[in-house]
Amino acid sequence: MKIGKLDHVNLRTTRLDELIAWYGDVLGMKPGPRPDFAFPGAWLYAGEAAAIHLVGIEGPVATGSETKLKLEHFAFTASGLEAFEARLTERGEHYRRSVQPGTGTVAINVWDPDGNHIHVDFAPEN
Repeated sequence: MKIGKLDHVNLRTTRLDELIAWYGDVLGMKPGPRPDFAFPGAWLYAGEAAAIHLVGIEGPVATGSETKLKLEHFAFTASGLEAFEARLTERGEHYRRSVQPGTGTVAINVWDPDGNHIHVDFAPEN
């Protein structure tokens, strides 16, 4: 067996509608086809791939991110760094920008409404 690239990330949330809107507004992801599961949720697409699977759960706000999960972050590669930073600034989103030593990759670190940490990585600027 040989592992390929990561297929998707599954996030549990009590803020389903808010996360659908945030991933759409901030990362440009769109809800798309999802099997007819017996529980609420949404699949958010990056192009043709369902990269984020959201599962709606009951409980106190942010229960999905306050459990004992150990995931520190997940990451996407992207293009359009200047436009992305402008969108974040316009929305008043908290983010952190860093440049990876040795590669020059620019990492924009953002956090969704449940506190999930996401890297959006951009190739070094020429």
